[in-house]
Amino acid sequence: MAIAEKHFRPISKSQKLKPFVLRYGHFVDLNRNVVDEITAVYMPAGKSYTGIDQVELFCHGGSQVVQSILRQLLDSGARAAEPGEFTRLAFLSGRLDLTKAEAVAEIIAANTQSSLEVAREHLLGAYGREVDMLRDGMVEVLAQVEASIDFPEEEISPAESRRLLDLVEKCIDGLTALAESYTGGKIIREGYRVAIGGRPNAGKSSLFNLLLKQERALVTPTAGTTRDYLSEWIDLEGFAVNLVDTAGLRPGGSAIEKAGMQSAKSIIADSNLLIWMSDVSRPKWESTLKTDLADLAKTEKLLLGNKIDLVSDGLVPGVAISDPCVHPVSCLTGAGINELKQELVDRIRRSLPDMTSGVVVTSARHQQKLKAAVKHLKSACSKIRLAASPELTAFDLRQGVNAVDEITGKVYTEQILDRIFENFCIGK
Repeated sequence: MAIAEKHFRPISKSQKLKPFVLRYGHFVDLNRNVVDEITAVYMPAGKSYTGIDQVELFCHGGSQVVQSILRQLLDSGARAAEPGEFTRLAFLSGRLDLTKAEAVAEIIAANTQSSLEVAREHLLGAYGREVDMLRDGMVEVLAQVEASIDFPEEEISPAESRRLLDLVEKCIDGLTALAESYTGGKIIREGYRVAIGGRPNAGKSSLFNLLLKQERALVTPTAGTTRDYLSEWIDLEGFAVNLVDTAGLRPGGSAIEKAGMQSAKSIIADSNLLIWMSDVSRPKWESTLKTDLADLAKTEKLLLGNKIDLVSDGLVPGVAISDPCVHPVSCLTGAGINELKQELVDRIRRSLPDMTSGVVVTSARHQQKLKAAVKHLKSACSKIRLAASPELTAFDLRQGVNAVDEITGKVYTEQILDRIFENFCIGK
């Protein structure tokens, strides 16, 4: 506040800074020279975004103006914010729990409508409330078990033990469902990765260009043109899809081509879906496909039969009914491409969790803590069934509660906060 008052000169005395009122005036340097016309607003501690005294200045957008104002403020004793520092202060002041704080970064990073919607629900608190509700159930059981430690004459009856066991199992089911939602949550946050594979000259690069709607990959009749992979993003009905054009896979090849094929295998293994392309204009393509599929048995895949324009009448005998189904397309004429896009969208939707509640885990850290909580609760269940020492049961329950508390920030360390906020942009 003191630094702001040193540089803000209101247009009149009545324009002096007061809470939550936007004031008009000039930004002046330390020699009282006018740098720019600005507006300023003061938000007092406890009612600002950060929870501490905060002044926001609004100047013209020219880079020199902004740099000049920043330089003057730094010379007066201010310092540049660290990445995520504003949101970190908001968390430390109690304005946000850690799930909402992390949602700020998710909103900024959102690159599709679906990722924005989930991040928004996290910021509004749907996810945090679900976690807190499960925590409340865990704490209820912990309180009962600890009471039996403090008052050993009040033993837990078989009926009460059954009730506590049911409550712990309900918490396990809820935590497990949250942890499993990360499979789809990761796709929402990081995108759906699709590798385009096949033998050389099957049309992989042509399909890559078609889906991108630009000539990104080099297409030639020469086999083995793609020695390395190409990667681009597309928005497919609100879903971020990472397309990767890989080198053709075939026996033999030069040392460089073999390196490209090894890279292609690695990419295919790390992808959510493999589009495997076959050239149906070639003789015995079906037997070649069966050979290829033997090496790809564990991979989620979508089979395309390309170059149907080169087949008599544009028909491929057996393609529509073969097992697994091979979708006919032509990268030259565009036939079947719209159907391919729809199939991709359908597969993405099937891989996603129910997003209507907004309770979707998009953080690997959260999934790890949820799994840890489930592990501790399962151990507690075993001890309750065996009527083990309540001290041992309470220890497992307490560990489970602590794991969940690291998600919302009820329990945290500086190392956890550093890891979370280091990826925020400056000023957030």
